[in-house]
Parts: sequence; structure tokens; C-alpha cells
Amino acid sequence: MAPPLIKICGLSTPETLDAAVAAGATHVGFVHFKPSPRHLSIAHAADLRERVPAHVKAVLLTVNMEPAQTSDVLQAVRPDVLQLHGQETPDWLQLMREHSDLEIWKAVSVKHEASLEQAQRYKPFAHRLLYDAAGGVLPGGNGLAFDWRLLANYRHELEWGLAGGLNASNVGDAIAQTRAPLVDASSGVESAPGVKDPDKIAAFCEAARVAMAALPG
Repeated sequence: MAPPLIKICGLSTPETLDAAVAAGATHVGFVHFKPSPRHLSIAHAADLRERVPAHVKAVLLTVNMEPAQTSDVLQAVRPDVLQLHGQETPDWLQLMREHSDLEIWKAVSVKHEASLEQAQRYKPFAHRLLYDAAGGVLPGGNGLAFDWRLLANYRHELEWGLAGGLNASNVGDAIAQTRAPLVDASSGVESAPGVKDPDKIAAFCEAARVAMAALPG
């Protein structure tokens, strides 16, 4: 069994970025969305991105940003992955695929099984779907989870990942129920909104690895 893909999202300081890398995160996320307590300016995101080692992928999260503005941000930050976490349409993703060689993820709010079917409209254009909880004040990072049983026997036609309310205490159950190949934590590894906790980051990454290793072959 391959080791799990682990993303720590909403990082904002060199210290917590280094902590995520040291804990074994395979992806580190930077949020460029002003309403979020994890928002980074373009310059700040670009500075942190320079600190990311080559074996870890840098993910830039945006929400409903206009294509021209997105292009400017991508040139400044140079992420490995663009995560779209708003109401972006399949046509929008197609445009990005045609003008960029980035890996593109589309976050999808999951309320019921129909949500999973509706998400398949992104299949021709997204490299990965990220299933997140619906509701909350922000598009993500609300500490909310959805019913993981919806994913238990779902036949995925695209690479995917699990987000929404994950922390060190529940990520094992989440992986056991869904067999998620990628898990994504934000508020679940914080001591306060937007303040990442190195100890919680380390505990989350370790719990994810143990759970993945325990899955039947």
C-alpha cells in the first residue's frame, strides 16, 4: 500500500510550514482568499512557496477568482497545484487546463450521494476532486465533516481526496471508512482560527500514516 497523500492547508508562517514538511506532509496549502483567517497576500504566499522543498507540492487555494487575476497570481506564486474552492464551472477549469500545465483540483461540497454524481461534470478538466463538507461561513476550513459513509462504496472515476473537519482523532476512522488516497486538514490542526499548531500537525500526519498502513491490501 502506497503511503497516504497528506495536505496541510492554510499555512502562514515559516515555522508551521517547516513543521508540516518535517511531519511528512506531501502537500502544503496557501490560501489567497481575503475573508479567510488563513488569507495570504500574493507576496507572502510567494515567499513561503520559496521555502517548500522539491519533494513537497505547493498548493494555492483560490475562491471564485477571475481568470486574468488568477493568471497573475500563479505567475507570482508558482504553485505546483491550483485548488479551486468556489463555484468555478467546468468551463472555467477547461480554460485553466488549456492555458496552464498545473495540476488542478476542484473542491466539491458534499451533502448527499447526488453531490458526488454532480461533481463528475468536472471529470474532463480536474486532475483531482476534493470532497469537503457543505455549509459554514467559508468555502472550507470550517471544521465541519460530512457523512463519510457516502464514499464507502463509491466508484471513483477521478483521483480524489477527503477534507472537512479532519483532525488527528478522526482521520483514522475517515481513512478506514473511505480509503481516501489523500487527506486534507486545516482547522483541525490549529490552536486558534488561522494559527497552525506544530504538535497537531505532527499528530495528524502520524495518524494518517498509521491508518493507511492498517488498510487491508
